[in-house]
Amino acid sequence: MEKWSLMTITVLLALTVRWAVSLGSYSGAGKPPMYGDYEAQRHWQEITYNLPIRQWYFNTSDNNLLYWGLDYPPLTAYHSFVCAYIAKLINPDWVALHTSRGYESQPHKLFMRTTVFVADLLVYIPAVILYCFSLKETSAKKKASTCALCILLYPGLILIDHGHFHLGLALWAVLCLSHDWDLLGSMAFCLALNYKQMELYHSLPFFCYLLGKCFKKGLKGKGLVLLAKLAGTVLVSFAACWLPFGTDVEQIMQVLRRLFPIDRGLFEACMFSSPTHCPDKVANIWCSLSVLIKIKNVISPRTQLKLSFAVTFLSLLPACIKLTVQPSLRGFKFALVSCALSFFLFSFQVHEKSILLVSVPVCLIINEIPFMATWFLLVSTFSLLPLLLKDELLLPYAVTTPAFLAVCLASFSILEKTSAEDLQLKAFSLSLKGYVSWFKSFPRIVRSLFLLSLSLMGVLSVLSAALPPPQHLPDLFPVAVAVVSCLHFLLFLLYFNVVILWDSKNRGQKKIS
Repeated sequence: MEKWSLMTITVLLALTVRWAVSLGSYSGAGKPPMYGDYEAQRHWQEITYNLPIRQWYFNTSDNNLLYWGLDYPPLTAYHSFVCAYIAKLINPDWVALHTSRGYESQPHKLFMRTTVFVADLLVYIPAVILYCFSLKETSAKKKASTCALCILLYPGLILIDHGHFHLGLALWAVLCLSHDWDLLGSMAFCLALNYKQMELYHSLPFFCYLLGKCFKKGLKGKGLVLLAKLAGTVLVSFAACWLPFGTDVEQIMQVLRRLFPIDRGLFEACMFSSPTHCPDKVANIWCSLSVLIKIKNVISPRTQLKLSFAVTFLSLLPACIKLTVQPSLRGFKFALVSCALSFFLFSFQVHEKSILLVSVPVCLIINEIPFMATWFLLVSTFSLLPLLLKDELLLPYAVTTPAFLAVCLASFSILEKTSAEDLQLKAFSLSLKGYVSWFKSFPRIVRSLFLLSLSLMGVLSVLSAALPPPQHLPDLFPVAVAVVSCLHFLLFLLYFNVVILWDSKNRGQKKIS
């Protein structure tokens, strides 16, 4: 009972913080003509409730795709329809066709926040709690609660959108695989992928881990049976999600064109770019390089696509090969981080918010490498600063980020866990012994770099919030945030790949129970 009491207090605290932040400002409030992400969510409810399914993804007189047209997979649309049905019962004006555009009121804001809050309560938060209880490393009552508290108080997931239905489904998939419920895990991940196409960031580790298990069981026996069951589960899951669109090839192709609009170009993660929300401020390699080289001006869109694909594929290949050849649960979780980070840094049409797809897997290993995980999560939140300032979330950012750091310091004593062994670099350090004389002072160097990083992020945060940029460099601070964050992420990618490739003990092969 005591462990559940601690967990209850933890969840209530986390929920209180999330609810308090959610009642603040929201994206695009009072800013016509597009109004922002809040209006996008409301508009999808309007469209899905009032129009037949065959028109949801097509440009018509009743569905102007240039005004927040649906560009997510069918499950997102179905979810919007369910929310719209409830909204219609409360106040028909909220989802009235055409006339509800830009609708803003306190009751409606409360309704929208409540739908997201309920989704988190039903899907995301239970997955976090069960995951933390399932960890052998956190078998102590207090540790499961502190691990859950750190994950639930991660500022990025609190400040951005306040809704993470697809991330909750992906967490359920990881939880199922950790108990060898491979078919349930596959179904859960298919649902996540059919809710947000960005779950492709996590797709290769799922594929490689399950394929590696099939190879390990033997493709002439149990492995072949498992492979057939997995293939059947994936096909049935996709067929169920796409059934309303499956009767017409043109319907399927139009949905796919909406999901993957490659003609927008390398940087056009968002169709509706503006001076206050420019996709060029994403903390990935292409946007950072564009500070020096205007890639859009020297490389054609098709070449950009090919280059992006090649670099992304090469960067995630080592982790995927290692996971396929030596499948282990620990390797799977680290590969989720590495592959998602590769997608974020090098892939096509990346949005600032996509860093959350890396942060969630990092949360899953915060008990294993608390120092590096905390550092990464702080940098990922910092990388969102321009977006947070645009949405008037400076105060929540300034409160939740130090609070998260304080919780991690108190829960894991992260500054005391900087040795090569604590950072899972013991095997790598042994291979360098005799070649790198400063490895003995490695913990002190790492702590110094961490404090330097915190100081740099703190200074840039203050400057971004308090000082107007020079007139001839209006994007100085957003670009500085993006470049600094990108350099951090490149070093993190190198670190996670080193941990994966030098992990010869397969400690993660132990089942999580």
